[in-house]
Formats: sequence, C-alpha cells, structure tokens
Amino acid sequence: MATLSQWVQGARPRTLPAAVAPVAVGTGAALEHGGVDAATVISRALLALVVALALQVGVNFANDFSDGVRGTDDDRVGPLRLTGSGLARPSAVKAAAIGALAVGGLAGVLLVAIAGIWWTLVIGAAAIAAAWFYTGGKRPYGYMGLGEVFVFVFFGLVAVCGTTYAITGTVTLISLLGAVAIGLLAVAILVANNLRDIPGDTVAGKRTLAVRLGDPRTRVLFLACLAVPALLAVVIGALHLPALLALLSLPLALPAVRAVRRGDQGRDLIPAIGSIGRLELVYALLLLLGLAL
Repeated sequence: MATLSQWVQGARPRTLPAAVAPVAVGTGAALEHGGVDAATVISRALLALVVALALQVGVNFANDFSDGVRGTDDDRVGPLRLTGSGLARPSAVKAAAIGALAVGGLAGVLLVAIAGIWWTLVIGAAAIAAAWFYTGGKRPYGYMGLGEVFVFVFFGLVAVCGTTYAITGTVTLISLLGAVAIGLLAVAILVANNLRDIPGDTVAGKRTLAVRLGDPRTRVLFLACLAVPALLAVVIGALHLPALLALLSLPLALPAVRAVRRGDQGRDLIPAIGSIGRLELVYALLLLLGLAL
C-alpha cells in the first residue's frame, strides 16, 4: 500500500507550476486592464488557482491510472507512478483522479456563478474531459500525438484568457499574448517529457508527437517553444514596459537548452524538465509583477 509520501509523489507536485503560471499571467493581464477592485481580483484569481491546481492533479492521477492499466509504465524512467509500480490499486488511483477533477469542477462552478459567466461551463466541462481522455478512454488523444495541442489550448489559451475574463469580463490583447507564451512553455515541458520517453513509448505503442517526429525534430520543437515566449515578452513589454521584467527569467532555460542541444536522453533529461517548470513559473510571476506595475 502506498504511503502518504508516495501519494504526494504520485500527484507530481513538480508539474504544479504549469497550473499556477497561467492564473498568474491572466491575473496580471486583468490588473493591467484595470477597472476591477482588489477584492474581486483576489477572490476570483484564488478560485481560478484552485481550479487549475485541482485539474492538474486530476490529470496526473488520471494519466497514472490509464497508463498503468495499459502497461505503458511497465518500463518507467520518469517520476514515480502508483499504478504501474503496483504501490496502489488502480481503483484507488482512479478515485483520486475523479476526486481531484470534481474539486476543480466545483471550484469552477463557484467561479462561474460569482462572475455570472454561465456559458463558460461548456469550456470547463471540455477541460475536465480533456484531462481524463489525455490517456483515458478507448482512443486517448495523448497516444495519437495530440497532447501538445491540448496542453497549449487548455494550459495556455483557456487558463490565461479564462482567468482574465472571469475577473474583468473581457479578453485583452495582452492576455492573449501571455496565453500563447505560457501555453508554449507548458508545451515545452511536455515535449521534453516525451523526448525522454521516446524509447519506452515506442515499445508500448504510445504514438506521442515526439515519437512521430523522432528525436532530432523533437529537439528543434522544444527549442522553438522556448524562443517564442522570449519574443512575446518583448512584444508585451512594448505594450506595457514593466512587463519586460519577464525577460529576467530566461537564464533559467539555459540548463535545459544545453541538455537538449548536447543530446541528453532518458534520465539525463529529468533535470531539464524541472528547469523548464521553474522557468514557466518565474516567467509568469515576473510578468504578473510587470503588468501590475
């Protein structure tokens, strides 16, 4: 039976910056837009954060369950997986996934009710479905090379613009630019993760985008996903000068860039994945600060 510490590892806390970052940028865009009192910004941003964190944990447990029962994690080189390692029953991991997604759903309904934007429940339902069917169901889209597309949409466009919209009732140009930047950084994490797993995923029949592109082109895609957010920070800074603070986060990308360029594989890529998670979080927080000034 898995210990509490192992359950925490199974939730993959190192992925949580990908949930915090879009809410931070969406909140920053709302502050730059103005016209909303501080209490409204704080309360709605916190609710959006609960939604994002719960969905991230939910998708992590859902992936753990689905990959484990399919046997994809039988030869795992990444972080601990509860189902694949046999530390927890598949039914327990599935229940944890459903519970986390339910918490995210309830927080989302509360946010929608407070903001009076009931039509966005459709988007929320789509986000929960995307979390489950990434590796779940009969035809998981993560096994078809579409994971990066859905991450960009839901952890970039939807999360950032949705936060701004829930706070201000509108989507601004800065929120859209920030959404593209954060979405690509989230994609970079997934690309690096799937680059690491190419050998195992190929054997397991998991046709991720990395498997389809092959090792060399996946490395090019990874570098592009880092370069574009750097350029977008300059564009956002041209619209709101203090936002250039986000550029101070870019040195955090250097370890990952070096690892990918020199051809690191397998476990050697794990530190690179962590560095991009830190980059995304710091980039987002500095952008939040810059937009709030």
